[in-house]
Amino acid sequence: MDLRDRPQDSAFRAEVRQFLAEHLVGEFAELGGRGGSGDETFGFDVRLRWEKELAHGGWTGLAWPTEYGGRGASMTEQVIFHEEYVRAAAPGRVSVMGEGLLGPTLIHYGTEAQKARFLPPILAGTELWCQGYSEPDAGSDLANVKTRAVRDGDEWVVTGQKVWTSLAHQSDWCFVVCRTDPESRRHKGLSYLLVPMDQPGVEVRPIMQLTKTSEFNEVFFDGARTHRDNIVGPEGEGWRVALATLAFERGVALLGHQLGFVRELDRLVAVARENGRSADPVIRQRLAQAYVELTIMRYNTLRSLSGIDGPVAPPEASIAKLYWGSWHRRLGELTIDVIGPAALVLGGDDPTAAGAYDPAAYELDEFQRPFLFSRAETIYGGSNQIQRNIIGERVLGLPPEPKGGT
Repeated sequence: MDLRDRPQDSAFRAEVRQFLAEHLVGEFAELGGRGGSGDETFGFDVRLRWEKELAHGGWTGLAWPTEYGGRGASMTEQVIFHEEYVRAAAPGRVSVMGEGLLGPTLIHYGTEAQKARFLPPILAGTELWCQGYSEPDAGSDLANVKTRAVRDGDEWVVTGQKVWTSLAHQSDWCFVVCRTDPESRRHKGLSYLLVPMDQPGVEVRPIMQLTKTSEFNEVFFDGARTHRDNIVGPEGEGWRVALATLAFERGVALLGHQLGFVRELDRLVAVARENGRSADPVIRQRLAQAYVELTIMRYNTLRSLSGIDGPVAPPEASIAKLYWGSWHRRLGELTIDVIGPAALVLGGDDPTAAGAYDPAAYELDEFQRPFLFSRAETIYGGSNQIQRNIIGERVLGLPPEPKGGT
């Protein structure tokens, strides 16, 4: 694979840089690239305005076909955009679920009426979406769905609970995997419904996390309603649609995510040099190992995307998810070891000093926040254990993991 820019790639890269240089100013620049994983509630209103700024410039729906309002960008152009976006320290996007997951799913599986209704406001940044997959008793077992939907005239009536629903408290709509055949089991009899959040039958309860933020939520559906036409794909065949959405989740945006990792590692190296920890041969070796593994991550992601036009399906997606989630958790642990005991105290104060120490009065710093949130990265989107099962069974051909029960 030739990683050098071709002339047309250089021209596109220059176009992206020019837009960001001209528009990433004022309150947008002041965010300093914040708003990513573990920091998704920071500056939300400003980031929402930034979303509209991107839309006005034609930089939303980058990979969408032009007939649906997208840019029809090639895989190479998408990689370039994400790289330059992170390099410029642009704010974390607030429409990832809509633009990155639901939009491509509707383009592939939705009706023309659904595309006409839902795609334009996603592109414009005027309607936000959340993902109703995980349930309290299911963990990473996506097929273990208890949320139900029954037909009542021209509507579906939805009852059940979802959990770990990112930004549900900010969202206008939710794409919900639910059981529409009460006699079905596992992945059979599931349907993929689009449900409005602003209605009496929906209750959202934010979950306080280690990071002192609440981008994750519990969502309770108690007779929530949506029109019968808001079903994506045939009734009872939502499993296929749901898996396609998951495949879109693990695509080209990971390369931009990795540049964020590069910034984290660069800052950590600078700290190690400043406080003298880089003189420790063990710390120095761990920093070098982190750099090597991050480089491998980038090349492996490029390899998995090579020649692909559409979603990235398992096992490549599972390999990438297992690798980057584990790497980032190790980086967080290394960060704490480099900084030392001060990293364990909010605000950098000495809790043994005279006077009261109130942790609630302090915010997590740029090192503490990713360290704590990275614990979740090996769980959400399919835990490490689930990813290893997929790789073992589908790549290595190992026997399936024994199931419980009789």
